[in-house]
Amino acid sequence: MNEKTDFVRDIVAEDLSTNRFQGRVHTRFPPEPNGYLHIGHAKSINLNYGIAQENPGGLCNLRFDDTNPEKEEQEYVDSIIEDVKWISGHDQQKVLFASDYFDQMYQWAVDLVKKGKAYVCDLNADQIRETRGTLTEPGKESPYRNRSVEENLDFLARMRKGEFPDGSRTLRAKIDMASPNINLRDPIMYRIVHEPHHRQGDAWCIYPTYDWAHGLEDSIEGVTHSICTLEFENHRPLYDWFLEALGIYHPQQIEFARLNLSYTVLSKRRLLQLVQGKHVSGWDDPRMPTIAGYRRRGYTPEAIRTFCEKIGVSKKDSIIDVALLEWSVREDLNKHAQRAMAVLNPLKVVITNYPENGSEELPSLNNPEDASAGTRLVPFGREIYIEQDDFREVPPPKYHRLSPGKEVRLRAAYIIRCEEVIKDGAGNIVELHCTYDPETRSGGPAANRKVKGTIHWVSARHAIEAEVRLYDRLFLTADASEGGEAGSFLGNVNPDSLTLLKGCKLEPMLLSAMPGMRFQFERVGYFCADIKDSNPGAPVFNRIVTLKDTWAKIELRGGETAARE
Repeated sequence: MNEKTDFVRDIVAEDLSTNRFQGRVHTRFPPEPNGYLHIGHAKSINLNYGIAQENPGGLCNLRFDDTNPEKEEQEYVDSIIEDVKWISGHDQQKVLFASDYFDQMYQWAVDLVKKGKAYVCDLNADQIRETRGTLTEPGKESPYRNRSVEENLDFLARMRKGEFPDGSRTLRAKIDMASPNINLRDPIMYRIVHEPHHRQGDAWCIYPTYDWAHGLEDSIEGVTHSICTLEFENHRPLYDWFLEALGIYHPQQIEFARLNLSYTVLSKRRLLQLVQGKHVSGWDDPRMPTIAGYRRRGYTPEAIRTFCEKIGVSKKDSIIDVALLEWSVREDLNKHAQRAMAVLNPLKVVITNYPENGSEELPSLNNPEDASAGTRLVPFGREIYIEQDDFREVPPPKYHRLSPGKEVRLRAAYIIRCEEVIKDGAGNIVELHCTYDPETRSGGPAANRKVKGTIHWVSARHAIEAEVRLYDRLFLTADASEGGEAGSFLGNVNPDSLTLLKGCKLEPMLLSAMPGMRFQFERVGYFCADIKDSNPGAPVFNRIVTLKDTWAKIELRGGETAARE
């Protein structure tokens, strides 16, 4: 029995109980191949594939609504197929395309013309807009509305043959120019576009509008529940009108509220602006809210599915805090990510009472949340690196890391004490001299001796160097669409959304990290070996998410930078 519930699933359950669709559940996810999918699409994928999965024999089609050749590219098709497979967990056996139904759609258009329910109109786009009317005033009938069936069939056939230039004629449904629903005021069904199609080539020069094609595609495929976002609610009467006018199989359209996320823009137009303006490196830039961007950053599909389940499905628009998405990622990675030690801003420490050429391997837990993950051996020696932030020559109150004359525990190793601070000619700290207590090693006689602070480290002799990319939120304010100093949403772009760190010191096992492998760098955050730029032997790591929500602290302090505790 399905434990998930929301108003869409309630409708499906009711239809099953009444045998409305002969016990079938068949959904679809119909992206346009005019950009990369984003986190809002992930919500729809999760809903449509989830409902199909939850019901025995349920089906969900991946169908491309490729009806606009001017904006569609094969690159987008390929990326969408990969994204849907990654998010849904299903290897799509068959991918469907609306363009494969063009012949049938055209024949149905001819049928409507023969029934006197469609006509060829010579008004251009501006004239159609001007005569459409407003929410309070009816539209005006086109002077071409009452052409004879024979004349309309002739013009439609000649449109199909390519005799007329772009925009010179359209095929419109003949419904009601006084309808209170503007979508029913003789909507356009076909437009002339002399543009090669990414799959059909030059076979067509007239293309169906979404409103005309949408219901026909669902009908052809036997979809039972056509689940759309809320902006299509006012289009449902048109969806129904076309199917009823043709007398063909009639699925049910259901609308739900789309995802709106704080600190994020989900408009394809704006995402394209970010790419074309080189504010990001591409559609899969790890700062982008695209599924490809999240995958490259290191998010897991399980975390995204958990997020989608937590936000639920409703008919009311709202803005979801992006912190919930980040929390979902942390929760998943905390359970599954292997621990590792990495020093991003290294400060050298010499342990003066440790044997000069000595070294040893110390056991460290791979994941304290998973006993089956076991341990690994981490090399230790006389010289190590610690984070610069883990030392203060003049410590502030409640500072429990390393400072002159104070002790701190090295994770999975020993307690050390700072004895001397070495500076260069400019007064910069370049090295610390410390002593260690050999009896404080795990299992040693003083292993349980208490100190207030524990810090991470790597052995200087064994450390590998790597590039680390610290990604942060792409926008500065929760309402990412608002204008910054530049007066547009681009003025709100966070200039510190990416920090490149070179020469980071990492424990040696990370040298063999395969692209896509995820780790928790202890006390630092969760990181992923970049799937494009990282290679075994030359790793590049992306920060997936911090260990804690540092933005919450920033907002609480009115913009003050939050230091790692």
